[in-house]
Amino acid sequence: MSKPLILITNDDGFTAKGLNELIDVAKQFGELLVVAPDQPQSGMGHAITVNNPIRFHQTDYYNQVRGYQCSGTPVDCIKAGMYLLKGRKPDLILSGINHGSNVSTNVLYSGTMSAAVEGALEGIPSIGFSLTNYASNADFYASKAIVKEIVGKALENKMEKGICLNVNIPDVELSKIKGIKTCRQGKAFWDDTFDERVDPLGKKYYWLTGSFKSYEDSEDTDVNQLNNNYVTVVPTQFDMTAHKSIEKIQNWNLEL
Repeated sequence: MSKPLILITNDDGFTAKGLNELIDVAKQFGELLVVAPDQPQSGMGHAITVNNPIRFHQTDYYNQVRGYQCSGTPVDCIKAGMYLLKGRKPDLILSGINHGSNVSTNVLYSGTMSAAVEGALEGIPSIGFSLTNYASNADFYASKAIVKEIVGKALENKMEKGICLNVNIPDVELSKIKGIKTCRQGKAFWDDTFDERVDPLGKKYYWLTGSFKSYEDSEDTDVNQLNNNYVTVVPTQFDMTAHKSIEKIQNWNLEL
C-alpha cells in the first residue's frame, strides 16, 4: 500500500524552525513535497503573485525530502506544489508550524491559514498549525506531539470537502497542556496604531503595530480555550456568505 502524499508549506520561510519541526513529524506518515517561501511572508493572507513572475527551485536543504524554495506567497506555494505534482493529488496539505498565534480574525491575515484554505478550495484535507510563540528559536517539543496526534487522526478520518482545520497550540510544556478542544472562532480584533518615525532625510515613515483584543468572554471560543492552555481546533471554510442576512437584504427590494 502506497504512503499518503503530503504537501507542506508555511509563511515564515523555507528555513524556519517551525517548518523543520513539521517536516520531522510529517515524514513519519508519508511521502512529502515541501514548497515554501524563500523569505518570510507573514500577514500575506490569501494574496497571490500576478504582477511578477514566480520562481521556484529545488533544494536538498531537508536532506531526503523533496523541497522547493518559492519566490511567492504561501498560496502561491500551494499552487506551485499542485503544478509540480503533475496531476497527482495530495492526500493532505499541512501549513506551519507558524511562529505565533492565528486565533480568531487572525485567520484572515495569516499566510499559514490561507495556504490551508487554498487546499480546502482544491478539495484537499488541509490543516494549519500555529504555536503562540513568535521567537525564531521557539521550543516546538509539545507542538510536535500535537501535530502527530492530529495528522494521524486526519489521515484516519475523512474530512469534509471545503473544510480545513485551524490548530493553535499554547506555548507551555506538554505536561501543562490540558487537552485538545474543537471550538469556534472567537470575536476579536487588532486595535491598530502606527508608530511614526523620521528617516535621516527628515521624511516620516510608519510601522503598523497594535494590540489584539477579544470582545467576548464565551468559553467555547478559540481565544478563551487557548488562554486556558488547551490546543484549539477550529473547522474553517472559505464560504464567507453571511447566510442569516440573505433574507434581510432581499427584503430591501433592490430594483433597477
